[in-house]
Amino acid sequence: MTIEQFSQSLPILLYRTLAAIMPRFRRIFTDAGLTEQQWRVLRVLWDQHEVVFRELADLTLIAPPSLVGVIDRLETRGLVSRRRSTSDRRAVDISLTAEGRSIEKQVMPAVASVYADLMQSVDPIVWQQLLAGLEKVTDASQPKRR
Repeated sequence: MTIEQFSQSLPILLYRTLAAIMPRFRRIFTDAGLTEQQWRVLRVLWDQHEVVFRELADLTLIAPPSLVGVIDRLETRGLVSRRRSTSDRRAVDISLTAEGRSIEKQVMPAVASVYADLMQSVDPIVWQQLLAGLEKVTDASQPKRR
């Protein structure tokens, strides 16, 4: 790839896309008093209610040492709780509190509205192709497990 094609490289296109769409989402998170990382944790828990710490790190793409601090701050706010797993003492289960569930009602309608706007700006077939293509690139880029 030549330097002239840099603006069309996948990393730059992904960064430009994030730079274009994330400010709208970040405003929602800021209004709710959340960081982007806290949002990721809550978003997973809104779907699954309780997740083992290690899996939460994988799902949110937050490194475990950083995730400890994110969980600490969410726990201080009363949005999540943690407890030792009863089946594996090495594991820590992270779960949503009632307060964590209630913030979902504040945040998710605004997030859904941003998604609706984004999806209206792109042909539905192109949107699905984009998502499928990104999944394929991600899957193909993962180390092969033996």
